[in-house]
Amino acid sequence: MKKIITKYLIFAGIILFSIKGMSQQDPLFTQYMYNMSVINPAYATDDPGMLNMGGIYRAQWVDVEGAPRTLNFFAHTPVSERVELGLTVVHDEIGGWVKENNITADFAYVIPAGETTKLSFGAKAGLTTWDANLAGLDLNNPNDPAFENQNEIFPVFGVGAFWFGDKHYLGVSAPNLFTSKHIENSSGLQDLGSEEVHYFLTGGYVFGLSDNFKLKPSFMARGVQGAPLSVDVNANVLLYDRLEAGVGYRFDESITGLINFRITPALRIGYAYDYPTYDLSDDGSHEIMLLFDLDLFGLKKGYDKSPRFF
Repeated sequence: MKKIITKYLIFAGIILFSIKGMSQQDPLFTQYMYNMSVINPAYATDDPGMLNMGGIYRAQWVDVEGAPRTLNFFAHTPVSERVELGLTVVHDEIGGWVKENNITADFAYVIPAGETTKLSFGAKAGLTTWDANLAGLDLNNPNDPAFENQNEIFPVFGVGAFWFGDKHYLGVSAPNLFTSKHIENSSGLQDLGSEEVHYFLTGGYVFGLSDNFKLKPSFMARGVQGAPLSVDVNANVLLYDRLEAGVGYRFDESITGLINFRITPALRIGYAYDYPTYDLSDDGSHEIMLLFDLDLFGLKKGYDKSPRFF
């Protein structure tokens, strides 16, 4: 099994790093390993009868006025032996001037890929609303161009693949294949902002070091044309299948730490902090996470199944 996992990781890494250097402009989350459906519609839990729900609130650069604030909600559940459906909502706000809402429905089709592994293919579709209250901006220079308020709606369509087992996963995805431009040809400007296609590569594994101690390394790479590649690497430890803590590094950007606790078999809360390693070294970012698993049909009988690690 370890040889197979190593082979897939090496293969995926060669593909990823042969792509031109890129980075991300979509909202990011430090607790991405518990938020996979946002970036990959093929994410599947293969947990019949369970409705998995969660939410994450992220406050970026808390001491910077007008810094981004992001709220995310997601839910997904298997509806048959091979089909999982989900809903993802992301609200992103910058300084009260720019607000973006992304609402998508997710579909994943799961097929066996080995004795203990499965492979899923997914698609997400929906829309993005983009609202900019630019007329109220206080410009420093009276000669700067005057902006008008903007309200736009864009379609969203994304694809992904997810190879997983009880203790590992590897995914590749593009959550939105459509590009769009904001405020094009407005106030004498050709293009104030644009959305490009983002590509994600994710992976993780659980090492059972003892019955009550597990090591969970993971990574996420994000790419978008015209910017350097962005990579997160994390190492978490899980104690007694209840308390989890970890550290991570976002290359050339921040050092991260997280902790979460399973209050009940169905409820988990978590917190993460990012410490920037560049000019905003005094302005960290905070994340609060809530995960809830609802047993729709009473199939788990006290949740005696092995815990879901990702």
